[in-house]
Amino acid sequence: MADTQNAPIKKRTVKEAPPRAWQRMLSGRRLNLLDPSPLDIEIEDIAHGLARVARWNGQTVGPHIFSVAQHSMLVEKIACEIEPAIGRAERLFMLLHDAPEYVVGDMISPFKAVIGDAYKSVENRILSAILLRFSLPATPSPAILKLAKQADRAAAFFEAVTLAGFTRREAERIFGRPAVSPQRLVDEITPAAVEMVQARFLARFQEIDRG
Repeated sequence: MADTQNAPIKKRTVKEAPPRAWQRMLSGRRLNLLDPSPLDIEIEDIAHGLARVARWNGQTVGPHIFSVAQHSMLVEKIACEIEPAIGRAERLFMLLHDAPEYVVGDMISPFKAVIGDAYKSVENRILSAILLRFSLPATPSPAILKLAKQADRAAAFFEAVTLAGFTRREAERIFGRPAVSPQRLVDEITPAAVEMVQARFLARFQEIDRG
């Protein structure tokens, strides 16, 4: 007969629920970061979030942050300076190129270099859902991606020397010399209050979307 009195008692384990992968938005939408649906994306949520995410980890001059929303408007404006003939779809992509950061935040380039490309798959899924939500191709063409990268690097150059304490030589070494003049970009490079930036971003989206 087996000795059951001294046998170890097996503990019942409760199956742990998977970690929450969704973010609730002020609109009431719940966006799943691992499986984002275009139906859960609203431009008002994007504008609200991007206007409150600081570029350069907040290490910029002035009483206000320089937000991703302002950076996005700057990139769109620079892209139009480089290629004045681009249409609605291209301009919307420029404005929304960093839109996933309304959910995942803005990771500075040195941190991205440390962690590698692990974050990219999540960011790309969210971007594809955003693009589909606004009737844009989920995968932009190589030409559009090239223009976006050129405009993004020019924007980073102007932000670096104007707001983030970089010398011109240092910024040129890291971001390259921009092919556009900053004279027509002053409004976009000036940090502003969150509510004002949010309203401007929404207005810019609506203006482009109307064609």
